[in-house]
Amino acid sequence: MDYTFLAVVEPDPDGGYLVSFPDVPEALTSGNDLTEAKDNAADALGMALRGYLAKGLALPRPVAEPGEDRSEISVDVTDALKLAVIEAFTASGMPKAELARRLGKAETEARRILDPDHHTKASALEAALAVLGKRVVVSVLDAAA
Repeated sequence: MDYTFLAVVEPDPDGGYLVSFPDVPEALTSGNDLTEAKDNAADALGMALRGYLAKGLALPRPVAEPGEDRSEISVDVTDALKLAVIEAFTASGMPKAELARRLGKAETEARRILDPDHHTKASALEAALAVLGKRVVVSVLDAAA
């Protein structure tokens, strides 16, 4: 599960930069400089993808073609883990009560873990992924200029 999408980054006529995602049209943002615009883009992308899941929609898959005006943007780590848990849980067909039992937690805690807008610690998300038959692998890449 990779939550990286191509973003169109273009100068804003009023100053700064505008950022949009061809594959996630709900994710729109801007920034005063390129660094701020890309940081804001990661936040906007995470929020938009969590919104898809909150509405019960499948996440879009990246299909946009690379271009000179495009940059790869990834959601932050906790958003990626949250998205992965919800996708894996949905695919499993497992009831929330069973997820809670396997985690050794109350069902209310399992519901919070599955709530796209509820902040959950990375360790709890990793534990949920493990009981859903997934494992987390971290990659660190050079930052793009």
